Amino acid sequence: MGTPPPASVRPALAALLMALALSGCSASAPATPRPTPTPASDPSSPAQVCTSLVSYWAKETLKGTYWSGLDWEQKGLSNQQYEIHEEAVAAGRTEERTAGRDKALELIDQLVARRCAAADGATWSSENWRPPR
Repeated sequence: MGTPPPASVRPALAALLMALALSGCSASAPATPRPTPTPASDPSSPAQVCTSLVSYWAKETLKGTYWSGLDWEQKGLSNQQYEIHEEAVAAGRTEERTAGRDKALELIDQLVARRCAAADGATWSSENWRPPR
């Protein structure tokens, strides 16, 4: 080992060690206060949930994405929602041929919102599945 520090350095070293011990030996920045959690927003209405769900899947089907091939149960749709989905996809395909994809996606959003609101969320039972009319 080396030689001990000179006598004049010992009190300064002792004071430094004491200051570090009292400060918690932390050389990092002071901890930031935790943010206060914000309460969850109001729950969505059944019509809003229906619109979001059906519109999403109808647009995915129109685009032909990988997951668009899931069946109605895997997409989480009720029988009524599936009927709205199929109607929206058919209307979207027609609109896409005449006005382009962007207009077709807009039409899907509008049609689904209108139908979901009229059916108060279209949450009719998914039991005894039947194809849409």
